[in-house]
Amino acid sequence: MRVTLRYFAWVREKVGRAEESVELPAHVATIADLFAWQRSRGAGFADAFERADVVRAAIDQAHALAGQPIAGAREIAFFPPVTGG
Repeated sequence: MRVTLRYFAWVREKVGRAEESVELPAHVATIADLFAWQRSRGAGFADAFERADVVRAAIDQAHALAGQPIAGAREIAFFPPVTGG
């Protein structure tokens, strides 16, 4: 499955890019699987996705939880939690 991955804020800084188009391995079926695969892609990715409980994900601009399937997604975005003040 080919999907666009977008990275925001410090996630972008750690992985060294704002977005990329990738072919996901067949075993990547959920957001949790995608986080695990991302950690295996090198030091910057391992650092950015070390704490999956901190990084948020969105599938096609809708927030997604760890167990959510990614089948059919066109875009998956990763970002830190947002705070206001």
